[in-house]
Amino acid sequence: MEKDKSAAVREKYDRKAASYDCLLLPMEKMAMGKWRKKLCSKARGLVLEAGVGTGANLPYYPADITVIGVDFSPKMLAKAQKKLPHTKAQVELRLADIQDLPFPDHTFDNVITACVFCSVPDPIQGLKELRRVTKPNGQLFFLEHVRSKNFILGPAMDWLNPPLHRLFGTNINRKTENNMVLAGLTIIAVENLFGDIVKLITAVP
Repeated sequence: MEKDKSAAVREKYDRKAASYDCLLLPMEKMAMGKWRKKLCSKARGLVLEAGVGTGANLPYYPADITVIGVDFSPKMLAKAQKKLPHTKAQVELRLADIQDLPFPDHTFDNVITACVFCSVPDPIQGLKELRRVTKPNGQLFFLEHVRSKNFILGPAMDWLNPPLHRLFGTNINRKTENNMVLAGLTIIAVENLFGDIVKLITAVP
């Protein structure tokens, strides 16, 4: 069943790959670019970017690291490939599913994600995989949008989620911090970037 869900989400992202960067451009100009810069500045050593998408983070990585970027959408990866000349880091792109990563345990110094866990069909399994491939002394950095705890906004996000998920394959009401704890991660810092909806979360395995 999860394979069917993954295939459906992959198909949606393959379809929108060509227009994805254009659709996100206003948000990138308003705030997302600034948030990505802050996120990527934390990267050290050997880094896994899980859900690299069209490579929007790639220009923000520092020069002295190696990044392996994975995504399960071939067409999104093809767009990311075109951004490689614009990054200072050493970058390798690979087709892979966050829910079943092709890496040994304790491979990476850091893991980076940006607005990824809204679309992973089994988010807890995906987070468990990220925990598995992170070194015991490593860190994970998540730039994610989550369900608001506001008594009006939270239920509104729940109400809007089903049609938005059908259209775009994303969920706007994920309780990602709770899912991290259920996956065995320890959250050590949370910075609210836009109300309590967009957060920069730091965790350890």
